[in-house]
Amino acid sequence: MGRDVIKVVSPHSELPIGQFAVATPADVDNAVGAARAAFEDGPWPRLTPDERIAAIRRLAEIYGARAGEMAELISTEIGAPITFARRAQVGLPTMMMSAFCDVAQAYPWQQDRPGFFGAPVRVRKEPVGVVGAIVPWNMPQFLIVTKLVPALLAGCSVVLKPAPESTLDALLLGEILAEADLPPGVVTIVPGDVSTGAALAGHPGLDKLSFTGSTAAGRAVAAACAPNLTKVSLELGGKSAAIVLDDADPRRVAAAVRSASLSNSGQICNALTRILVPAARAGAFVDALADEMNSLVIGDPADKATHIGPLVSQRQQQRVRGYIAAGRDAGARLVLGGELLPEDIDAGWYVRPTLFADATNDMSIAREEIFGPVLTVISYRDVDDAVAIANDSDYGLAGSVFTADTERGVAVAGRVRTGTIGVNQGYTMDPFAPFGGVKASGYGRELGPEGLESYLDTKSIAVGQ
Repeated sequence: MGRDVIKVVSPHSELPIGQFAVATPADVDNAVGAARAAFEDGPWPRLTPDERIAAIRRLAEIYGARAGEMAELISTEIGAPITFARRAQVGLPTMMMSAFCDVAQAYPWQQDRPGFFGAPVRVRKEPVGVVGAIVPWNMPQFLIVTKLVPALLAGCSVVLKPAPESTLDALLLGEILAEADLPPGVVTIVPGDVSTGAALAGHPGLDKLSFTGSTAAGRAVAAACAPNLTKVSLELGGKSAAIVLDDADPRRVAAAVRSASLSNSGQICNALTRILVPAARAGAFVDALADEMNSLVIGDPADKATHIGPLVSQRQQQRVRGYIAAGRDAGARLVLGGELLPEDIDAGWYVRPTLFADATNDMSIAREEIFGPVLTVISYRDVDDAVAIANDSDYGLAGSVFTADTERGVAVAGRVRTGTIGVNQGYTMDPFAPFGGVKASGYGRELGPEGLESYLDTKSIAVGQ
């Protein structure tokens, strides 16, 4: 019997652009076996941190040389506007590689401490072992790099499973990794579908699994890891709130929300999709948001003028349209957008940027992750009410507070139950700062020293005289 093959389809033209063979459970088993051999017997974990850092810096140079090719592939593959693909889909991963090397350069890999009983104690950080990494399609290279590079710097070997929608760019990364000449088995890519991911998550040969995806899938991944006591970190969904205080400037808020919420056609886990505004000034903020959204250019992702491309798949398009219909049925006021295709577009999986006002926090458009260009404005009475609405969510991934008084904003931000939050910005993922969620947004942290530590074990050596 031949292997199953998955076709990758352009979300703009709806035509096939490539295909790949699905990795079987036996393939996953072989990949984990190769990673185990590389970890137990290969040179990579035995290199010094400085030697691994030098190897990743070389990888970053090779990656940067092919950045244009990678950006065009991602734009074609998932419909990301080419300007966003160049700046964020590929530019950020390139930057992150170097930043992670800086983190590793400053990291205390070994410390000597005086013991309580007199004998000194040496505390060492050692690689956790064989790592499985499962990533979604929306920011494929960024999410791969945030797992792969810290794991490699820690001295681990990695088995990577990309999403079917964005496997072609992962295979291009495989070519780049081969050019970087890492030791055999240190990185293996297993293309596939849900069954491939399940085979990897439940594999007893893993020491750690790092997963980014939906909350429902994260629960399944955690359950698969439990029988083997595999360490697991989960970066899951979000329904992040932007708390707009009464002294904020509507135009500045709208510009920041446009970037934080509608980039990548709204297909970002930490997007600010609940916009909480003071009831007394709600009209001004809704008008400013509508003006910003009306200025967005919708169309071919290969066009440099495009701001909003298609959603990644027809299934995603239908899902987002369903939420828009649900918002109207629940009584939210449709300010702009809707279920129809944008003007002058008759093909592709497009959804109009959509703005709802006069919504309440019990509506599905305010409680569930839509993952598309849909924003929901909710009015609040006072700051206590705004914080209560922000915290009345199953999720806790990101958020932001907008105000003319920065210290006031920081105080309000401290009251929001979320893993990450910004003041006067849509939350920016800084490579030196930890990123991750609470509640149904998962657990564990990526980025910063904390992200490196998630791929390390701590060993204490008591030194006798």
